[in-house]
Amino acid sequence: MFRFAHTYYFYLFLIIPVFVGILVLFLLWRKRKINLFGDRLLVMQLMPDYSNGKLIFKFVLLMLSYSFLVLALAEPQTGSRLEKVHRKGIDLILALDVSNSMLAQDIKPSRLERAKQDISKLIDRLEGDRIGIIIFAGKAYTQLPITTDYTAAKLLLSAVNTHSVPVQGTAIGDAIESAANSFGQSNHNKAIIIITDGEDHQGGVLEQVESAKKNGITIYTIGMGLAEGAPIPIYNGDIQIGYKKDKDGTIIISKLDESILQKIATAGNGMYVRANNATTGLNKIFDDINKIQKSEIETKQFSDYEDRFQYFIAVSLIFLIFELLLFDKKNRWFKKFKPFEQQLL
Repeated sequence: MFRFAHTYYFYLFLIIPVFVGILVLFLLWRKRKINLFGDRLLVMQLMPDYSNGKLIFKFVLLMLSYSFLVLALAEPQTGSRLEKVHRKGIDLILALDVSNSMLAQDIKPSRLERAKQDISKLIDRLEGDRIGIIIFAGKAYTQLPITTDYTAAKLLLSAVNTHSVPVQGTAIGDAIESAANSFGQSNHNKAIIIITDGEDHQGGVLEQVESAKKNGITIYTIGMGLAEGAPIPIYNGDIQIGYKKDKDGTIIISKLDESILQKIATAGNGMYVRANNATTGLNKIFDDINKIQKSEIETKQFSDYEDRFQYFIAVSLIFLIFELLLFDKKNRWFKKFKPFEQQLL
């Protein structure tokens, strides 16, 4: 495998047309100066040792030297070996509710932000496990396909907000179905963690749990919210302008629906944990997940790249040395073989 580590150096190639333009202007200027002395053929006979073609050839050598130097700066590399990396882990899908009710602030700074913070900490604990992220409100979407790229997982997690899903609601059954499909044909041990306030607006969720369980998927649930609940803030940009109200003008209080989450966890052979301001319960669930027998995951990747810039520098120096050794005037050898007999003026 071949690559350039710093491709932005390729912009230096844009200077070459400038050099060419300067050379053309110089040749035109010199032609006009020679014409001032008289007939061009007569003047050239007075300068028998001068080779215009050699000047162009020297310029080409300089440009080749420059080009290989730019390529060296871009740091060409080759993948030296393909290494098999063996990991043991499970496949884990996090299904995160991003409906507006997750903006409630009974859990600080909000249900959603606290869930994101603890998910990020959970990702830091992963070793060999594959992770995926599903976000859902009125519909479920794959935010991150299952992967071992934990950096990408944290990056995509940071971008999640209540605007990530265009349809409002809380479709837990759709989230479970999407999460189960995200595992693909994996034969590893699998688990889903659903993080929501539990206000399911779709129905049919237990049927999806049974379908997932038949495929060997364990389902855990985390209830985000306190028993007393909290109003749902409304924002204009980053500024809170009020709270969500019903058609009678009464502020809506979003309360945690534990019953459905407990049923999901029981049916899915998992565990239900209610979050509070001290903890979301993710660590407790992850400790339980770690008791699941982990299967071996084998991935292949280029483990190392070797720098090859030194070869490009060597070629650049060869062209430069050749250019320096080549004189503007004709020498006896060149007079004999006349390699630059074509005069370009």
